[in-house]
Amino acid sequence: MPPDLPAWRTRAEIFDDHVLDSVERLERRWATELEGVEFAVEDVPPSDPAPWEHGEVPLGRFFPSQGALAPRVVVYRRPVETRAPDGRDVAALVHEVVVEQVAHLLDLTPEQVDPRYGEDLGD
Repeated sequence: MPPDLPAWRTRAEIFDDHVLDSVERLERRWATELEGVEFAVEDVPPSDPAPWEHGEVPLGRFFPSQGALAPRVVVYRRPVETRAPDGRDVAALVHEVVVEQVAHLLDLTPEQVDPRYGEDLGD
């Protein structure tokens, strides 16, 4: 769609929409537990200190509450877009990342958070 049309959206805006869709999907089941949790998108994870395990760039991260700061789930846009097997799979991968981070928050497995976890992405 041409950028001068009202419905035109940037890739970043579309990505933000994927995160919001995923959060809304989870809030149907976990509204009470997710109350007060902040969800955010950042382009890339911080490089210092690197929260990376096994040399892999993280796709998301959960930050527990600290003092007056609310718990926060962050999804890293560029790593997710790079790792998505196909551009159409970005939404599915975003949902998996959000589910994994919410699982950390709730101290559950991703499958407990969303029984359909892992079904949307192809191998």
